[in-house]
Amino acid sequence: MTVHPSLQTSIDAWTHSIEAISELVTPLVESEWNRATECPGWSVRDIVSHVIGIECEMLGDPRPIHTLPRDLYHVTDEFSRYIEVQVDVRRCHTSPEMTSELEYTLIRRSRQLRNETRDPQTPIRWPLGSSTEQTLERALKVRAFDVWVHEQDLRRALGAPGNLDSAGAQLTRDFLLRALPKVVANDAGAPPGSAVVFDVHGPLEFMRTVRVDAEGKGTIDGSVSLGPTATLVLDWETYLRLACGRVRPEAVSDQLKIEGDRSLAEAILREFAVTP
Repeated sequence: MTVHPSLQTSIDAWTHSIEAISELVTPLVESEWNRATECPGWSVRDIVSHVIGIECEMLGDPRPIHTLPRDLYHVTDEFSRYIEVQVDVRRCHTSPEMTSELEYTLIRRSRQLRNETRDPQTPIRWPLGSSTEQTLERALKVRAFDVWVHEQDLRRALGAPGNLDSAGAQLTRDFLLRALPKVVANDAGAPPGSAVVFDVHGPLEFMRTVRVDAEGKGTIDGSVSLGPTATLVLDWETYLRLACGRVRPEAVSDQLKIEGDRSLAEAILREFAVTP
């Protein structure tokens, strides 16, 4: 246990996911590292490079000095350029180099987390490379979320499903659900007095209702709504892929069921992606 048990859930979820990534990629042959993923412009190698790079920065390692090519279509802003450096610098690395660096980074980072003694509310720089600060507790949740989502990106690319109900999955569910009131009330413009139900099935099953009050503010709860304005029924993996911007709604329309106000439901789905 860490000194502050409130950090342990995130650390456990991160550990489980990054160890799963290591187990997934260690036996890969060279060609499998080049498989495309649902992250635009990124291969299996690129996702692993991203995970390694961010964890190295969390360790305080210096960033590589590297100039990006000009033709990377998926690099569209300063943040994506910042992230891409750690990815592009490893595009020439062999599979043994990748797995060795991942294993070494995992060992170092696990040791750092085991010895973490800072207060959960300690401010640290986040996103990395900017002057914005987040608390240590928030940063560790974001890392657990990011690593689990990328574990799933790798599993889909490699045809190796699993861990859709792990600790990382549960943390990710809660992370994504916090964004729903804004998506429904603000981004999709659900009218005051409306209620939208999300009925999710699969390895993680849950039902949530987003209610919009008279002032247009959205709230979320787990209670059943009688006669909701709209209901969206979908499986957990489809929810994840939509919320993380991996697919557009029209690409998974056969896995979505809409009841009630279709135009509102479609507006919500258009705004559903809450991560880049």
